[in-house]
Amino acid sequence: MSAERTVATPATQPRAADQAVVTASVVPPRAAGRSLRATIGLGSSVRRPAAFPLLAVDCAAALLGTLLLAGPQRHPLLVAVLVVGVTSLNTRAALYRRVAVPSVLDELPVLAWQIAVTWGAAGLLAASFSALDPVSATTLASAAALQCVLSCAGRGAVYLRARRAVLRQPRPALVVGPGGVARRVADAVLRHPQAGVRPVGIVAEAQGERTEAAEGAELPVLRTLEELRRAVIQNSVRTVLVVGPDPGPEQIGWLRSLSASGCDVWAVDATQPPGYDAPGRRYRSGRIAGFPCRPLAPAGQRHRSISKRALDLVTSGILLFLLSPVLLVCAAVLRSSDGPGVIFRQERVGRDGRPFTLLKFRTHRPADPHEAATRWTVAGEQHMSGFCQFLRRTSLDELPQLWNVLRGDMSLVGPRPERPYFVAKFSQAYPGYAERHRMPSGITGLAQIQGLRGDTSIEDRCRFDNAYIDSWSFWQDLCILLRTAASLVRPSGS
Repeated sequence: MSAERTVATPATQPRAADQAVVTASVVPPRAAGRSLRATIGLGSSVRRPAAFPLLAVDCAAALLGTLLLAGPQRHPLLVAVLVVGVTSLNTRAALYRRVAVPSVLDELPVLAWQIAVTWGAAGLLAASFSALDPVSATTLASAAALQCVLSCAGRGAVYLRARRAVLRQPRPALVVGPGGVARRVADAVLRHPQAGVRPVGIVAEAQGERTEAAEGAELPVLRTLEELRRAVIQNSVRTVLVVGPDPGPEQIGWLRSLSASGCDVWAVDATQPPGYDAPGRRYRSGRIAGFPCRPLAPAGQRHRSISKRALDLVTSGILLFLLSPVLLVCAAVLRSSDGPGVIFRQERVGRDGRPFTLLKFRTHRPADPHEAATRWTVAGEQHMSGFCQFLRRTSLDELPQLWNVLRGDMSLVGPRPERPYFVAKFSQAYPGYAERHRMPSGITGLAQIQGLRGDTSIEDRCRFDNAYIDSWSFWQDLCILLRTAASLVRPSGS
């Protein structure tokens, strides 16, 4: 976990290591996105959340369902449990997310189950508290059935209106992916107008795909920023279909910018063989012209979580308070044994490529600032004092980073930050390295608990960091923190 030892041994040097030394300046990963938005001229459009009509329907159905309860049974606490319970369960079941071709029949089993669970919990609550009047099982079943009917009817009306709107005026769309696959999806969507999408162009990255994609169709193939800008403006594009393998780095930047500017981005699975399910994927009512699809959003947006920041604030504050004696002892011993300059400050690259000053206990004194910014590793320095070696071996030198977490520069869990010089170098050598900056950097992370600390593979570390970001959850953060705490019992250095 040590910030001074986050690079690999010569055996795992990046492919660009033998090339000319790159500049140490770092361009934020999203800079290209801002340039694209400014060039396209989309601005920051604000859309009415698609979840609001559905949320209003579910709340109204829950309130109307309580009409079957007797007057004394309609206690405000019981009504609140019903409304909050059903909306919370529906949110967890992704019933408020955007759907390509919505259908209430597809949602009926899940919706009925959520309502039954909520009314069952309300019945148990009424039977457990003396302040509430008990509710009979017949009344509970009748009220749940009424709420289910009302909710389905309301959702059906919302979906019917949405389908009629897109049939009257299909949404112009761009298809992003390899030419052959993108051409096949575009043709299929054009043959099925009930999807409410009308492809107006194909965005291909490879040079050889222009001819293949253009054969037998009039859709233009867009391969430059200028062509994309013209297509978006002329056709008022607000929908993007991503097909085939993962898009290239340039296309990823365009997708993020289009999504942030108001476009709906959908992943269309056009490569899965018939009869096989893509492992780990769940499509909620997602079918466009027979192809499974799911909504996409920039991963960075999904991790702007209040719960994650709350965990950082509470935990870092408590740890700083409890560990303050340890911090003082470490600082005093370092001051007496190694002289002044107890805290080591170094520029690191954090979220969205923004630099910040990382803090840690000083265990090594570089010859000059250039060495501190560009030296690969200081592992095995023989002149390091015994106490400094102890701090590094136990990761106690990382404790001042709790202040970085409290300030908001870092998070408890996330990709480890690196110096600008190496970020620029690794971003060129390893695909996906720059994508690690989609969320705040952390003191520990998924790569660290997998043993990828110190002199280990940058490529493996990058892969685990991106996997953590793509599958982030509050529970995963807790698990990583617990596993990190367990690993401190058997420290191996970092």
